Amino acid sequence: MLQITEPRTLKVPHGARTLSLIDITNEAVELQAFDNHERVWLGRDIERGLTAIVAIHNTALGPALGGTRIWPHESLEATLTDALRLSRGMTYKAAVTGVPFGGGKAVIMTDAKTGKTRALLDAYADMLSALEGQFYTGEDVGLSLADADFLRSRVPNVTGTTAGGSGNPAPVTAQGVFLGLKAALAHRKGTERLAGIRVAVQGLGSVGWALCGQLHAEGALLTVADIDDAKVVEAKAEFGASAVAADAILAAEADVFAPCAMGSVLTEETIPALKAGIVAGSANNQLATHADARLLMQRGVLYAPDYVINAGGLINVAAELAPGGYDRVAALAKVAEIPETLTAIFRRAEAENRPTNDVAAALAMERIRKAGR
Repeated sequence: MLQITEPRTLKVPHGARTLSLIDITNEAVELQAFDNHERVWLGRDIERGLTAIVAIHNTALGPALGGTRIWPHESLEATLTDALRLSRGMTYKAAVTGVPFGGGKAVIMTDAKTGKTRALLDAYADMLSALEGQFYTGEDVGLSLADADFLRSRVPNVTGTTAGGSGNPAPVTAQGVFLGLKAALAHRKGTERLAGIRVAVQGLGSVGWALCGQLHAEGALLTVADIDDAKVVEAKAEFGASAVAADAILAAEADVFAPCAMGSVLTEETIPALKAGIVAGSANNQLATHADARLLMQRGVLYAPDYVINAGGLINVAAELAPGGYDRVAALAKVAEIPETLTAIFRRAEAENRPTNDVAAALAMERIRKAGR
């Protein structure tokens, strides 16, 4: 059980006396998800309802960049574990796709539908300010474009905004996943033609919905699932999709399984039920453990590592921070390199008889070590 000794306030930004910012790196070391993280911060503001973790994993390639997730985890330890896993994934994502940033992630512990208030966001802006540029952030699950705009009006280190930014990164993330899915299809079947290919899409949020639109436009057949019944009904009307229950989508008959919701959907228990021969989706941390990639390989399933295929959003917001400012054409050109990166990983994995996730992680660490030298 995670224990935080109070009071341990290390920083309080000017004018925000109700906020405590606490370095909990030493406590985080005890968790399995800790992976030599450089710094882990806990932000607490009881008066304004904020409990948030900012995890900074590795900054060898540049400042930490990653989204802010709002999610009602059942405990502080679960929130911290989520932030640790996500921030490590951001490090790998940036490294493997050649983005000059490090990995970081924030998780705010509340329900976005009921607990996300202006006061909470105001307190979180104070937390970002107190971090003094250690962490650049933007949208994620539960944090909307409007929320990002509000934070950007308070602090400069927020990306993906409408005011001076590139806007909602979800469509660009979906574009990268779409291209990566086609690359996986080409590697496995020898053609990237989607006509008649059945794709099971789990999650109809911003990215999942945009992905469905692109797949439908090229003739793919869709099976969808979401916890929001209204979105499922809309997808059936818009895309002619079939629908299954949220807990049945992984076992649906399909050529491709596209997880586009929350993580840890591929586990030792669920992988045996998987019908699709390809996994290619936008969700972060699709594997419950790193070892699950080998289980997929042993079953003959081609896995597109999540932090490679879903890197489009990161590439896009990182382009805002380039010396010359945001260039959408250049950003989309870099997103278009995702299929090439994935194909190289697929080929190397087969040549070395290793899971694709192992190869992607090795490639990321090779680049990080090179930068360190």
